[in-house]
Amino acid sequence: MAPSINLKPTESELEILQILWEKGNCTVRDVHEILEKSKDSGYTTTLKLMQIMHEKGLVKRDTSSKTHIYTALLNQQKTEQHLVNKMIDNVFNGSAARLVMQALGNHTASKDEIDSIKKYLDELSK
Repeated sequence: MAPSINLKPTESELEILQILWEKGNCTVRDVHEILEKSKDSGYTTTLKLMQIMHEKGLVKRDTSSKTHIYTALLNQQKTEQHLVNKMIDNVFNGSAARLVMQALGNHTASKDEIDSIKKYLDELSK
């Protein structure tokens, strides 16, 4: 039976998915070396997490060589969209505007980001 894809990755699984989305195919060692830069985590912890992610259907594993290669099975855009929609519903009571205002109020957006947001809003209002 094929594993079902779970659109609810844990925070740690999401960190690994971000690496796989950015870098593409990676070994456990590749992922661990990137994670190690921002958090204190053991290699075996990364290995176990990636094995669990494989069992959950979040990643696929190529075992044709001695070093296993992992690839994200979840689409980055669909996963981000699902998580944002869930956050809007659960945290902001269905209000996308409240989410945007909270995000912009708590984080400094660059001029380029603000210009992109303005352009996007202009296109939506047409």
